[in-house]
Amino acid sequence: MEHSGEGYDGSVPPRRGCGPLIAPLSEASRPLRQQIFERVRAGGLMPRVQVAKELGVSPASVTTLTSELIEAGYLEEVAGQREAGDGGRGRPPVALGVRPGAHFVAGMKLSDSFHTAVIVDFAGNVVASEAVQVPPGNHLPETLIGACDTLLADVTAKAGLARRDLSAVGIGVPGFVDSAAGEILWSPILRERHYPLAAVVAERTGLPVLIDNDANLVALAELWYGVGRETADFAVVTIEHGVGMGVVINHRLYRGARGLGMELGHTKVQLDGALCRCGQRGCLEAYVADYALAREATTALNLMHKPGQPMHVLIESLYDHAKAGNAAARSIFRRAGRYLAVGLANLVNTFDPAVIILSGERMRYDFLYAADTLAEMDKLVLNTGRPGPPIEVHAWGDLLWAHGAAALALSWLTEGLFSPPREMAAQ
Repeated sequence: MEHSGEGYDGSVPPRRGCGPLIAPLSEASRPLRQQIFERVRAGGLMPRVQVAKELGVSPASVTTLTSELIEAGYLEEVAGQREAGDGGRGRPPVALGVRPGAHFVAGMKLSDSFHTAVIVDFAGNVVASEAVQVPPGNHLPETLIGACDTLLADVTAKAGLARRDLSAVGIGVPGFVDSAAGEILWSPILRERHYPLAAVVAERTGLPVLIDNDANLVALAELWYGVGRETADFAVVTIEHGVGMGVVINHRLYRGARGLGMELGHTKVQLDGALCRCGQRGCLEAYVADYALAREATTALNLMHKPGQPMHVLIESLYDHAKAGNAAARSIFRRAGRYLAVGLANLVNTFDPAVIILSGERMRYDFLYAADTLAEMDKLVLNTGRPGPPIEVHAWGDLLWAHGAAALALSWLTEGLFSPPREMAAQ
């Protein structure tokens, strides 16, 4: 049973402004102490005997390694509640928990309407949050970097921390992101392509910076704090300013061979169809995302999008018309829902996930997932005689995206703290 001290000195990983330093490890190949730590983190508070049972290892091994983790300052013992009728005899039950103050990280989500940020402790608890409205459109790199710097300063001040108290920063960005290289290949909020955002922000802040596609980070948030605690394989589809997807396979976020997979919003649902903001035609996003609904609203209802006005204001007006019974408004959502059904059916036929989560604030628009929409999806899914995957709707607000970015930073930090040096990839 692995429990040597090799590569485990309790230090923070090298502070480099780049993508993740550690290649994803399978459950079996990760050091046992890391598996113990992650199991405790996921469970919140957990007795040693339960950790041993869930990992299928001896209680003695768990006792030895948790003692090391406590000594290193990563775990702590927490006195549990006595059960009624135990008479108060003997030692009270003791559970293990992550020591919250061991590290702090920041998570930020950049978008074309709001930038959001959170500070979380080592146990994943939110210490402070911040949200600022920004003008829509694509921005110069200097503008985006300045926004990151200001947002980070504001949220750390709210948390009562100095920037040097942070161990890492995670950033979520819409578009095509090479997470390993820390590079934005294309984003609707940035004027330049192939921009090394992670390195530039790292140089500005003096902190390790990780970036990823924002939908991947929602999936990561679900993996760390939501459905992923109980489900090994699931997909998250985000519907807001664009359409994104994150897929978790065997408790691990899947990015594809080049780190650019899972772009559900840019799968084609109509040859030579509507123009997508990526520059191609017929993408699913061009029929379901905010700007697609706004385009239809402008044509069918003469609802004008004023320059500088946040897109969600126009979409809210469209939704109000639909709720009030306006036939044209209802047909816009109905059409978008039908295209969404096509996309979800393709997802089921391709990956067969255990659960599909529809996530994002726009999921308040129930027309997108009305019963007839889901029934249409069922018709398009391969008929195997078995029920399809359940669909859950999580209408989280913008802070979920930032929380996922913080989970990215925590994930990198954890891998660096617990993985032997030989597993670290040079950048």
